[in-house]
Amino acid sequence: MQPIRTFNVSPSLPPQLEKLRKLAYNLHWDWNVETKDLFRRLDRDLWESSRHNPVLMLGTISQERLKEVAEDEGFLAQMERAESQLDDYLRDRRWYRKNRSNPPQSECYAYFSAEFGLTDCMPIYSGGLGVLAGDHLKSASDLGLPLVGVGLLYQEGYFAQYLNADGWQQERYPINDFYNMPLHLERDAEGNELRITVDYPGRQVYARIWRCQVGTVPLYLLDTNIEPNNPYDHDITDELYGGDLDIRIHQEIMLGIGGVRALKVLGYEPSVYHMNEGHSAFLTLERIRCLMQEDGLSFSEAQEVVIASSLFTTHTPVPAGFDMFPPDKVTYYLGHYANIFGMSAEEFLSLGRENPGDLEAPFNMAILAIKMASFINGVSKLHGKVSQEIFKGLWHNLPVQEVPVTSITNGVHARSCVAQPVQELYDRYLGPKWSSAPSDHPLWERIDSIPDDELWRLHERCRSELVVFAREQLQQWMQDIGASPWEIAKAQDVLDPGYLTIGFARRFATYKRATLFLWDLERIKHIMRDKKVQFVIAGKAHPKDVPGKEMIRDIIHFIREHGMHDHVVFIPDYDIHVCRKMLCGCDVWLNNPRRPREASGTSGMKAAMNGLQNLSILDGWWNEADYVRTGWPIGNGEVYEDREYQDRVEANALYDLLEQEVAPLFYEHRDEEDVPRRWVKKMKDAIRLNTPRFNTARMVREYAFHYFEASDRYHALTKDKCQPAKELASWKHHLFEHWYEMKIRDIDISAPADIQVNENVAVKALIDLGQLNPQDVQVQLYVGSVNEDGEITDGTPMGMQYQGQNPDNISIYTGNISYDSSGLQGFSLRVLPQHDNLSNVYEPRLILWAEGAEG
Repeated sequence: MQPIRTFNVSPSLPPQLEKLRKLAYNLHWDWNVETKDLFRRLDRDLWESSRHNPVLMLGTISQERLKEVAEDEGFLAQMERAESQLDDYLRDRRWYRKNRSNPPQSECYAYFSAEFGLTDCMPIYSGGLGVLAGDHLKSASDLGLPLVGVGLLYQEGYFAQYLNADGWQQERYPINDFYNMPLHLERDAEGNELRITVDYPGRQVYARIWRCQVGTVPLYLLDTNIEPNNPYDHDITDELYGGDLDIRIHQEIMLGIGGVRALKVLGYEPSVYHMNEGHSAFLTLERIRCLMQEDGLSFSEAQEVVIASSLFTTHTPVPAGFDMFPPDKVTYYLGHYANIFGMSAEEFLSLGRENPGDLEAPFNMAILAIKMASFINGVSKLHGKVSQEIFKGLWHNLPVQEVPVTSITNGVHARSCVAQPVQELYDRYLGPKWSSAPSDHPLWERIDSIPDDELWRLHERCRSELVVFAREQLQQWMQDIGASPWEIAKAQDVLDPGYLTIGFARRFATYKRATLFLWDLERIKHIMRDKKVQFVIAGKAHPKDVPGKEMIRDIIHFIREHGMHDHVVFIPDYDIHVCRKMLCGCDVWLNNPRRPREASGTSGMKAAMNGLQNLSILDGWWNEADYVRTGWPIGNGEVYEDREYQDRVEANALYDLLEQEVAPLFYEHRDEEDVPRRWVKKMKDAIRLNTPRFNTARMVREYAFHYFEASDRYHALTKDKCQPAKELASWKHHLFEHWYEMKIRDIDISAPADIQVNENVAVKALIDLGQLNPQDVQVQLYVGSVNEDGEITDGTPMGMQYQGQNPDNISIYTGNISYDSSGLQGFSLRVLPQHDNLSNVYEPRLILWAEGAEG
C-alpha cells in the first residue's frame, strides 16, 4: 500500500547531546579517533550492528540511554573535545592557501567517479577504485582544496557476499536507507528537493541530489529512484556495475551529464573537471553543449575550453578493461548531442575511437576522456608506461616514451587505514603530523625511538584481535549454512594467535591469482604445518565472474578436503571494516597478480603503514617501493608468455621465500623477551619508507598542482568572452589545414661519420613551412643511440633555432648535437606545433619527421 504522505523523521536528542548530530553528519568521524570512540562509547553493540553508522545509531538508540549519557560528565566532556577537534579541523586547512598563488574567486575543482569508498556504512563502492576516490576526497579536505565530488547514490550499492554450503559465492543486495545514512538531501530556498533532468530517448529522467560531507569537501550523489520516473529509470541508480550495457550507458549518462547539471543547479562553476576513470567522460559533451548554447561558442571553440580544464586518470592496465559501447547505442542515446554540435553520426562517434576511419569500432569512454583532457595519467610508474603502450595509437609516429600519459602513483589516507592503537603509538612517538609528513620530514628519523617491544606487543594484540574476529565470522557463516553444533564449536579454535599470519584480500579476478599459493598442495601444507604459517583470505568476485567464484570455492574445498581449518580461514563479505581488521592483524600482505596487470594496488600500502611486510610480485606500486627493506619481491619483474609456466615458477618462488626467508625471520633471532628484533626492524622500515611516499597527502598534492595549471588555463581561455579560446580554435583549424603542406627540404651536417664523445656537430635544416609561420612550429633534433634494428632508442629532443629565411622563402634552422657515450649513435629531425595556449605540444597530435625517420 502506497502512503498518501511521507515524513523524514529525525532522531530526537536531548539538548545537551545535540552536538552528536553535527558530528554524525560529517565523515570526519571516520578518521578521527576521538569522535569514533565517542560513538562507540555511546553503545558499543549498536555501533557494531549499525555498521559503524552514527546517524542510524542516533535514530535507533533508546531514549533511556540518551538520558543516561546526557548526565554523564565524562561523556559530555568527550563530546566537547570531539566537536572542538572538528571545528579546528574545518578551520585550519592551510596547505591550499599557502601553495595556490592568486587563486580566482570561488575557485572550484570537480572530481567525478562512479564509486566512492568512504566508510563501511556507505556501501556504494566495489573495491580499490572507489576507496581511492574516497581517500582522494579525504586528503583534498585535509589540504583545504576547493574540491567537490560527484557520483551516483546506489539504492542497492555493491552486493553483500555470502557463501553457500559448497563455498560458492552468492549475492545479496541490501537496500540502502539514505535517510539513516550520513547524507543531506539538497533543497532550494523554499524547502523543495533540488532536482535535475537528463534527456534520454523519448523522455526526461529526474534525479535528486544528496550531499555527503567529507570534512570540508562536499560529495554530491544523484538518485533517480523517485517519482515521476518510470520503474526502469528508478533502477538507473540501483546497483553499482550491475545490469546490462543499456543500464551501464544510462548510468554513465546520468553520472557525466547529470553531474554537470547538478553542479550548475547547486551554484558551482568549476574551473577544473577530473574524471576518475572513463565512466564520467560524457560530462565533456555536456560541458561543450553548455558553452555552445549559453556562451555562443562553436564546437571547436568550446572543445578547447573543455580540453584545457579537464584531467583524466586511468586505472586500467588492459585495453579490454575500458567501458565500450556499440555505435548504435551511442547514437541512439546521445545522437541529439551530434545534432547540437553540427556533426554527422560518424564524426560524433569518432570522438570515442582511436581510429576515426574504423566505422565498426565501438565507442571507447577512455578514448573520449583522453581526447577531451589536457592531463592524462596512470596510477603507478609502471602503469604509466603500460598506458603509453595502450594509447600510443592516438599519437601516430610519436615515440612511445613521449606519449603524453604520465603517472601519479596512488596513495592511501593514513588516518583512515592505520589501526587506532597504531595511530596512537605513532602520535606518541612521532607527533601528530606523521599522517601527512613528506619523506624528508625529520619526524621519520624518530621511528627508531619506538621501543621494539612496545611495537611488537601492540602488533601481537592486533593479531590476536584478528584471530578472534575471524573465528566469529567463521562461526556466523557456519550457522548460516546450517552446520552442525560440532562444526560451529570447532570454528572457535581456528588459527593460532602466535603464528605467522599471511593476509590476502582483494577482488577475486583471475589475473590476481588468489589460488596461486595452492599450486603445490603438498608443499604448501608442509609449509603451513612445519613452518607455523596461516592464511586469512577475503574478497569478492564480480557476480558474473564465474572463474573468480570458482577460485573462492577452490579455497573452501582445499580447507575441507585437506583438513586445513586451523591454518586457512576465508572471511565472507569483504568490505572496509574487514579490510581494516586484516591490515593491522596480519604479519605479511600477499599479492601475486600477473605482471603488469595490477595498475597500482593500494591494500599493500595500507598494510605497510600498519607495519606489515609485503610479499608481492613486482607490479603496480610495489615495483617502485623499497621491496628489499620493507618486504620481499616474488621474482624479478619477469613477464611470461606461458601462463602455466609462470604460475609454476612464481608459486615455487613464493614457497622458497616462505621457507627460507619469511618464516625464519619471524621465528628466529628472538631475544629473551620473545621479540624478533630483525623482524621489528623491517616493520619500522615499512612504516618509515612507505607511509610518507604512498600516502594520498602526497598524491593529492601532486594532483593539486595540475589542478592549479588547468584552472589557470581555463581562466586564460575564457577571459574576454572566450576570445583566447576562439583564437586557439582558429589557429588549430589553420594548422590542420596546412600541416601536411610543410616539407623538410634539406638537412646539412658539418661532421664526418666518425666523431668523438662530446664533440659538437652543427646541423642546419631548410624547411618549407608553406602557409604556416615560424611561431606556429618548433623544430627539434632527436638524438639517441641506434639499436640492432636501426632505430633510435630512448631519444632526446633538442631544440633548433630559427635563423630567418633564404631568398626562396625557405626557413632556416640551426642546432648542435653531441653524444656523451660511444657506440652507434644517430639523430633525426622533427617538427611539432607550438602555441602559448596549448597545454602541451603533443595536444594537436601532429608531428612531421625527416624522411624515413618516423617515430
